[in-house]
Amino acid sequence: MNFVAWQSHYRGIGHKATPDLKGDAMLFGLFRRRTRDAEHKVYCEIVAQARQPVFYTDFHVPDSVDGRFDMIVAHAVLYFRRMRGEGKSVSEFTQNVFDLFFLDMDASLREMGVSDTRVPKKVKVMGEAFYGRADAYIPAIESKNVEELAEALGRNIYPDAPEPVAQKRLAYYMLEAAESLEGQTVEALMNGSIVWSNPEKFKALPV
Repeated sequence: MNFVAWQSHYRGIGHKATPDLKGDAMLFGLFRRRTRDAEHKVYCEIVAQARQPVFYTDFHVPDSVDGRFDMIVAHAVLYFRRMRGEGKSVSEFTQNVFDLFFLDMDASLREMGVSDTRVPKKVKVMGEAFYGRADAYIPAIESKNVEELAEALGRNIYPDAPEPVAQKRLAYYMLEAAESLEGQTVEALMNGSIVWSNPEKFKALPV
């Protein structure tokens, strides 16, 4: 899946590509075989933040495959948004991280018993879900519109049981996380030294 094309798309040019997936990974987490150490570390940092227990307790994110996928997507969008426009080498690096994400999704589906013939279709749906969420979240983040972001989070993360308070708190968390990432150097973000905002401070935020 061409993440560089997505970056270009988001600047108003380019197109969305179809995933090209190979490899071996574990469910939403650590890979059995390391590929590129730095990219692997970044991906693991994104997943680790997305798996913070507070999201699934106080923020009421469903602790399910779909819920975990959505939280990884939310944090991946934050990371990739920060890395846009930083030059060719950074673009290639983030493409590799993006590829790891979908390698992991591919292997996760296989481990859950999805047949080889159905995996590509399901991964394509996941890719479309990523793009759709990115296209919904990024404009709200750019404009710092908490209401718009909360609404988008509600549609995607809480589709069956809306959590208006929790999704608004999650929106505030994401806005602060985006601002925090802006203040971190590209070098630190590429070596996996990502400093995420602390979701604990938002779990009881008056909204």
